[in-house]
Amino acid sequence: MMTRVPGSTIGVVGGGQLGRMLADAASPLGVDVIVLDPTPDCPASQPATDHIRADFDDPDGVRELAARADVLTYEIELADPDVLADAAEAHEVAVHPSPETLRTIQDKLVQNRALADAGIPVPAFRAVGDAADLRAAFEELGAPLMLKRRTGGYDGSGNAPVDSVDDARAEFDGALGGFVAEELVDFERELSVIAARGDAETATFPVAENLHEAEILRESVVPARTSPAVREDATGVAADVLDALDGRGVFGVELFAVDGRVLVNEIAPRPHNSGHYTIEGCRTSQFEQCIRAVLGLPLGDTTLREPTVMANLIGDPDVDPHPATIAGVPAAFRDAGVALHWYGKRQLRPHRKMAHVTVSGGDDRLARARAARDAVSFTDTHHS
Repeated sequence: MMTRVPGSTIGVVGGGQLGRMLADAASPLGVDVIVLDPTPDCPASQPATDHIRADFDDPDGVRELAARADVLTYEIELADPDVLADAAEAHEVAVHPSPETLRTIQDKLVQNRALADAGIPVPAFRAVGDAADLRAAFEELGAPLMLKRRTGGYDGSGNAPVDSVDDARAEFDGALGGFVAEELVDFERELSVIAARGDAETATFPVAENLHEAEILRESVVPARTSPAVREDATGVAADVLDALDGRGVFGVELFAVDGRVLVNEIAPRPHNSGHYTIEGCRTSQFEQCIRAVLGLPLGDTTLREPTVMANLIGDPDVDPHPATIAGVPAAFRDAGVALHWYGKRQLRPHRKMAHVTVSGGDDRLARARAARDAVSFTDTHHS
């Protein structure tokens, strides 16, 4: 069912940079966005219509959000599917993607099983509840393998390659329960596809190639530097993922390219960091697409305007947390093709995503994006 535009209100659980960019995309459509987030000055609080200060799983807060919205969605997997479902039922509003989809994706073992049951290619995996399970996983999958916490991991946290049971104990502070073990894939490239489901239609964005460091996304290159056959396969697998999940919205499908085929790594039931390139790079951004999808509006054109690179600006791994602001923007803007998106976060922390830059067009776009990122720095506001 299509919701009125202008005049609709979307309630979003989470007020980080994704919520901020959702609110930015909603404004030209005349759509209000209310976010729920425990942080007083969360990034989305500036462009959003209103900000409910509450924990992501707070029943009263989510009920207030549902009472004020025409539809609910979420930009963080820490939302509670049961709380969302109860609030939606109480106030007769829909949740997109569905709480059941969120429940599936929150648990990496459940996610892998759901994908495998749907015939979608995933790395070989095994549940790990104790040391005996882990030993059996090494026997079956080989060593090293990738050990992932079933729940709670984010930006690579909770994931680690391990060579032995002792190695796993050291990596995860002695804990060996609540994991999924996966074969360690010798991939050629990491890819992703942003896929959207609207009201009886689907759409996929061009395939991105993702470059990581310490398990955190650093750059996305679009189109992915791989064969047309692999890009076609990645797009087809992303479409199959949509068929396996329920509800409207935008999904980030992370993939491995290996031996001329693709395997699904993980899924995000929301806009994804690797889709930020779509703001400048495509005719419709992933954020406008998400607004369209959850409201039941016709989906937008996902055509790539021109080849694009996105580069993240991230806190150094050894930085001491401190209040910070951004410096060096004039130097980055000496390249007129650079676009900067500052997330408005007041504190710099290790590995924290603070902003991103994009560059479109030109054979040197990756080098230019890196140069623009390197021109920018973060300054301690107490000492600058």
